[in-house]
Amino acid sequence: MVCPIERRLSSFLAGETASHAGLTERSGDADPLITALEYDSRKVQPGTLFFALPGLHTDGHTFINNAITQGAVAVVHEAEIAEKKSGVVYLKVKSSRFAMSPIAAAFYGFPSHRLLTVGVTGTEGKSTTVYLIWQLLRLMGKKAGFFSTVQYSDGGEAQWNPEHQTTPEATAVQRMLYEMAENGCAYAVVEASSHGLSARTNRLGDVAFDAAVFTNVTHEHLEFHGSWEQYRDDKANLFRALNRGYAKTDIGGVTLIPEPFGVINADDASASYFANVTGRTKLSFSVNGKDADLTMKAIESGAFGNWYNVFVGAENTAIDIRDRLPGAFNAGNVLAALLAVSALTGVPVRKIAPLCPRLLPVRGRMTAINKGQPFEVLVDYAHTPSSFQAIFPPLRKRLDRCGGRIISLFGSAGERDTQKRAEQGKIAAAYSDCIVLTDEDPRGETPPDILDEIARGVYSESSALFKQDENLFLIPDRPAAIRKAVSLARSGDVVLLLGKGHENTIIYQDHVMPFDEIAEAEKALEEQL
Repeated sequence: MVCPIERRLSSFLAGETASHAGLTERSGDADPLITALEYDSRKVQPGTLFFALPGLHTDGHTFINNAITQGAVAVVHEAEIAEKKSGVVYLKVKSSRFAMSPIAAAFYGFPSHRLLTVGVTGTEGKSTTVYLIWQLLRLMGKKAGFFSTVQYSDGGEAQWNPEHQTTPEATAVQRMLYEMAENGCAYAVVEASSHGLSARTNRLGDVAFDAAVFTNVTHEHLEFHGSWEQYRDDKANLFRALNRGYAKTDIGGVTLIPEPFGVINADDASASYFANVTGRTKLSFSVNGKDADLTMKAIESGAFGNWYNVFVGAENTAIDIRDRLPGAFNAGNVLAALLAVSALTGVPVRKIAPLCPRLLPVRGRMTAINKGQPFEVLVDYAHTPSSFQAIFPPLRKRLDRCGGRIISLFGSAGERDTQKRAEQGKIAAAYSDCIVLTDEDPRGETPPDILDEIARGVYSESSALFKQDENLFLIPDRPAAIRKAVSLARSGDVVLLLGKGHENTIIYQDHVMPFDEIAEAEKALEEQL
């Protein structure tokens, strides 16, 4: 249990921090005792420093007086305030959202300076790689914390992430790092999304990273970044952060690494781009046989895990690695985790590799659902063309050996990147025998319209196989769609449920529906058996 933190405003918001936060004006002579940082006025309690954030739908400046009524003693704002309350300190900054990071870091005593901190970025594989790094450190007897889209830990056992936000706002980032440090962690593993790394949100701008891991970069989140080039550039900010460097001492009694380092997927077309933005040491891995620090030479994938032979360049030897992670694509995540942990701890890869069979998969990442049915049911979060390309080919290859079919179910998110929809359909059609299209998170879009856009890609790939009411089914209602997919399956088939994974809701225009893909699949199987 971490003790509550209390600090006078002047003790953490002055000098360099004030300058970095873009403080341009201060009103009020008090020096209040700050006990919490909040940007949601509904969560404000006495002693809170409130950040008024501009937003797409609501503006935090309109809630300033509400926050003060509930006990806020200081307000960070960027818009002019006509009427100010006595006894409250008003802090005008250039950008409230940007200022949140340096102010939160200072309030919590720059916790990442007390931790060896690893950031993991990429379009796919972030949550899994974070979880694998954390597990390997723990299996080696190291005390570590982490946070990802799915789970988090402040040094104890993993807990489910209630926010389902890949990288939370800076106040939450710094608070979690503080709790890890206070709980005696030596290591922190952070899932670093493109949103979190963007200068527009600055959620990770004041995290002192010692290691950066890059899994891949493909087509995603263009609705936020505007272009693929900007998306990649924002992700590369994680590697640029290594250039800053921080003096870290007395971190849980561990031997400090000589300098920050990066881990790069040598198979990705943007590998050199990420390598070139930092002057720090770079390590690389490849699952396609390219020359790298870890190079996979062969792989055998099954329903219950993988075996692969890997050449370790630094040790000039080949080793066999086994895991219990369904999906051949996980091999890259394992290699990235091994490289990162080896460089962090100074332990050779060959000595860490025997721990791999003890690694657990992330819930909702190729999670097998077994109710005694004669076919496989797998739940995965894959929702991009590149993640489809990672999952489908090895699964198709495995099923071709035994004559099984792939029945895939998926949708595409509303009010997000629309360009990927037809491509998702095209890829699924190339490898599936039956396709069920359904709701993912339609938001403000009309669900049938989204499914029609995906279907265009399905038809373009194989119009003979996928005809309406034959092998292609458009069923917006996801529970009903799951039941349809299950009803189509025969012995030896695989039902692949994609796009929701660990998430617990489906977002519609006028409501949010509670939804658990794994639980729904279990119900569908129980009803059929």
